[in-house]
Amino acid sequence: MSEPSGGSSGGPNGRDLSAFSLQDLFRSEAEVQAQILSNGLLALERDGVEPAAINDLMRAAHSIKGAAAIVDLPEVVLLAHAMEDAFVAAQQGSFHMSRGAIDLLLQAVDLLVQIAALSDLAAPDWFAANGARMRTLSESIASADAAEPDVLSSAREDRTAPSTSAPVALMAATSAQLPAASATAAGVAPQAATGRHEQSLKVGVEHLDRLLALTSASMVSAHMLQPFLQSMQRFKKRQVELFSLIDDLQQTLATTNAAPVLKEKALAIMLAAAPMKQQLVERLMELETHERSLVSVAQTTLDEVLALRMRPLKDGVKALPRMVRDLAHQLGKEVRLEIDGENTLIDRDILARIETPLNHLLRNALDHGMEMPQQREDAGKPRIGTLRISARHAGGMLQLDVSDDGRGVDCEHIRRRVVERGMVIEAMAAALSQAELLAFLFLPAFSLKDEANLISGRGVGLDVVHDAVHQQNGTVRIESIPGAGFKTCIVLPLTQSVVRSLVVTIGGQAYALPIAKIDRVVMLATDAIHTLENKLFFHFDGEHVGLVDTAQVLGLAAGTRAPGAMPLIVLSSGGHRHALVVDAIVGEVSLAVQPLEAIFGKLRDIAAGAILDNGAPVLILDVADLFLSIDKALADGRLQKLHGASPVAKRISKRVLVVDDSMTVREMERNLLLARGFEVDVAVDGVDGWNAVRSKHYDLMITDVDMPRMDGIELVMLVRKDLRLRTLPVMIVSYKDRPEDRARGVQAGADYYLTKGSFHDETLLTAVVDMIGEGTA
Repeated sequence: MSEPSGGSSGGPNGRDLSAFSLQDLFRSEAEVQAQILSNGLLALERDGVEPAAINDLMRAAHSIKGAAAIVDLPEVVLLAHAMEDAFVAAQQGSFHMSRGAIDLLLQAVDLLVQIAALSDLAAPDWFAANGARMRTLSESIASADAAEPDVLSSAREDRTAPSTSAPVALMAATSAQLPAASATAAGVAPQAATGRHEQSLKVGVEHLDRLLALTSASMVSAHMLQPFLQSMQRFKKRQVELFSLIDDLQQTLATTNAAPVLKEKALAIMLAAAPMKQQLVERLMELETHERSLVSVAQTTLDEVLALRMRPLKDGVKALPRMVRDLAHQLGKEVRLEIDGENTLIDRDILARIETPLNHLLRNALDHGMEMPQQREDAGKPRIGTLRISARHAGGMLQLDVSDDGRGVDCEHIRRRVVERGMVIEAMAAALSQAELLAFLFLPAFSLKDEANLISGRGVGLDVVHDAVHQQNGTVRIESIPGAGFKTCIVLPLTQSVVRSLVVTIGGQAYALPIAKIDRVVMLATDAIHTLENKLFFHFDGEHVGLVDTAQVLGLAAGTRAPGAMPLIVLSSGGHRHALVVDAIVGEVSLAVQPLEAIFGKLRDIAAGAILDNGAPVLILDVADLFLSIDKALADGRLQKLHGASPVAKRISKRVLVVDDSMTVREMERNLLLARGFEVDVAVDGVDGWNAVRSKHYDLMITDVDMPRMDGIELVMLVRKDLRLRTLPVMIVSYKDRPEDRARGVQAGADYYLTKGSFHDETLLTAVVDMIGEGTA
């Protein structure tokens, strides 16, 4: 293989790369081939040198070299040539793929990825700053130390040793070097192991949205033939009736003494009309065939357009094996990464947003959970640890599990740490369950490490994961078995382009509600409806759920509802729960979401539009926005109410509502207040508290901040918005003790902010008495 020429006056050495018409093709080629090189090198490190794998790497380097030569990038030609020579030498046995050699080759891949991401304007400056580095790296690859111990031989030995799981990928970590979504964002599909790949094209999201709108319009046009066909069938029926009358006329004329000319005219009419009957049947058959063909083509086109927005999970996690590998080596650990369900399809937007949470989870697992090789052997575990990402579709959602077989989380360590930080007293900490202790890991700035390093210890990992998942309407929970491993379970929507929805009629019009927001569809008997505080409610899952006439909220005229049971849609959003009364339930469908025209702005209570299978338009309700409208309507008294509710009985003791999802904290606060003469009710979370505070009169509400379904901040804000409750004294009691946390509570409307670590000195009781006086009236 001959050595490439040393340089050129063009390209990165001074000429504007925008002059090269093939530059975009080179970028796409470099993105694809760099991913092949990265995957192949990691496979070599994991499985050992295989001739087929070396051939793929050699072809990838050769392709990059040829493409770089075409667009006049001599430094890239030199670097790719050095890589190609290394792979050829490895095939011949004169170049050992040691860990150090693979490190050098991966550094070269990093540079290729950076080059592929350069814009035309940035390229000259980048090459000017990094040209010497590229030449030095090329020389280092060419002169890599062949005497270095061959780590791949040990990798082969590890594969033959007994293990609880098959190795998939050595873990690596520092994703700053490798932009995870570069190839995906460009619309370039990675090559398969054979080196072949689909030709891809860069398409902007706005073009996909317009294409989706046009495809949906074609669906409407295709379905519009159906009413026309029905009208033609009615015309055919009338034609049959007409022919029957003509036939009767002819029979009558034949049996009477009618003039011969009339008989001739009747016969002529019959002979002339006879072909029309067959022609109409043939035209109807052709029209029905055409209608079926149009609908089929339109549906297939719609499916294909929607598929363009879906990408396999592997496109979003392709950088993680490299990231984990580097970090594992940096920490001196041996870890394998296994990815199950990498072909699971996910919406492009969601796929782009899960990289950061997964990155944090893997880094935390490597630093916190995975033991050093010798420690694992001493504990009777395989020397090489396993990290696993599993993905699957479940119930119309994406379920992601990130687990490891490390040391797990020591709940006793968490218990000691929360006491050390003054978040709870020892008596309370001793009573906390494992689930309650693990929940502390989601708090901001909470870490089990005494000192922070470059990887972890600042308490931002799980906090970031929690926030990122909840911003996408997902959920996250964690599990731990001490000494056996740690697991994080994330549930997210599959796509933002197709929404599985329930279509209902409200005020005589069709609307759609996302299935993910629906708790239950209920046909409620009228005798199961109760009144409380002049409001309608019914019992559902052990709580009082208010009934809301959806037509009133949307400002529609009342629709007609069939007699008998009342159709209700029980919805949850942000911890709120309401039962929406609708006219009728139409059915469950999958809707291709179409954003509304920007000229309309944000329509109240409406998220987007869609087209039903029959071509009719339907509006998709924005559940979060709808709940705000409901709360506002309730506060303004605009919704219909019932009068005559029983007055609240006179109390002897002052009543306090305690809202906290921790049973330990609830009982601690309840017992303290009961001993002081207060009557105490408890609620298990914000939703339960919101329902309770509206159903009884309280002199004080004490609430936690972090709770499922509805947090304490939302609860306080709702109380302050309610005309009847806005003067209710509210105290927040929380583990969060940062100044910004206190400020957030006060801004929401709390009268007092107390940390849970203050229970031991009766600060809680003192604060309660200061706010509302002693318990007895």
